Amino acid sequence: MKNLLLIFIIVILIPIPNSFSETLIISSNSKVYSEGQPLFVYGKALPDEDLIIRLFAPDETIANFEQITTDDDGTFEYVIITWPQASTSFPFGTYTIEAISTEQGLSQRLDVKFTSTNELTEVPVERQINTLVFAPETAAVNQPFRVFVQTTSDGLLIGDDPSKLLQTTHVHLPSGRVQTLTNAFSTLHTGLYYVDYTPSEEGTYVFHVVAFSQGTISHGSVATTVMSQDIRGISNQILELNSILDETARELDTLKSEIEGFGGTLNSASTNIEKSTKSISSSVLNIEEASSQLNSLFFPIVASIGIIVALQIAILARRR
Repeated sequence: MKNLLLIFIIVILIPIPNSFSETLIISSNSKVYSEGQPLFVYGKALPDEDLIIRLFAPDETIANFEQITTDDDGTFEYVIITWPQASTSFPFGTYTIEAISTEQGLSQRLDVKFTSTNELTEVPVERQINTLVFAPETAAVNQPFRVFVQTTSDGLLIGDDPSKLLQTTHVHLPSGRVQTLTNAFSTLHTGLYYVDYTPSEEGTYVFHVVAFSQGTISHGSVATTVMSQDIRGISNQILELNSILDETARELDTLKSEIEGFGGTLNSASTNIEKSTKSISSSVLNIEEASSQLNSLFFPIVASIGIIVALQIAILARRR
């Protein structure tokens, strides 16, 4: 009895091999497809397992979603779509097929290319991310400005969470230090992001944007020159100077008008002086004429007095 109990315990403790180990494999009948061709996938998972098959467009949106069940031996075959004519809903580019195991919690991905030709030698299957950065050329100290980032793949906007997509983005300061911009970006639209940045010193700021998506990395950079004041401040000063110049011009016009009036007054005074001078000249001439007349009258009288005096002297001389 003891031997049977011991054998039973040993059997319980010995692990029973699992003939169905975790497995999830997915493949496609081609890497490059063109219009009218079927997108056929096949693979292996657990027997009678539910799988979720998703097709992601180049902009990472879900273009197709299906749920299938594997066969008794775990294999599966499925036509996801027949490629339609290229459109805004199905543009040319790199598509991603994803198989998700609902029981095992596994997932596998596979990239394929949708192009105008299905020649693999001419169209390599690869995913490329393009990163563009937009920022003003000049800015002012302690004045915020906005930096925009655009991420695309195959010409389509991609991206979701900027804290993950742009996680290692940073800015090189004029002092040589590096400031990280992790969790600083906000989403304007899928694939379009922005950050409001306030510089604290003068110099050149270089924004280095690093985009990482589905194992592919892309870089973009832009430089902004920060001055003590920006063009807006200079424009305000120019407007203020123009206002001062306009006011000065008006004052000069007023002064010119007053000077013109003063000039008229001077001309009138000069005319009056000329008239007065002529009058004085006329008076002098009249005085000269009167003096001549007086002299003509005065000389005979003086001569008569002289004669009378001479006669009296002669009379006195005789009497002696």
